[in-house]
Amino acid sequence: MNRLNVVDWIALILLIIGGLNWGSIGLFDFNFIAAIFGVLSAVTRIIYILVGISAVYIAIVGPSWGRHRNG
Repeated sequence: MNRLNVVDWIALILLIIGGLNWGSIGLFDFNFIAAIFGVLSAVTRIIYILVGISAVYIAIVGPSWGRHRNG
């Protein structure tokens, strides 16, 4: 079984943060990231970019996580 490396974990955590933020926007009309760092501040934009890159990364490498290597 493949193990997750540091980059995989960082991407997964950022993707979860992004998903929770979008859920809070949809359910409560509240943006946690913007509330913490400011609406469209440089830090907020960087976080959004990193979440987007993480989504692309997980979409590419995530499917291989379930594959087993034959000995």
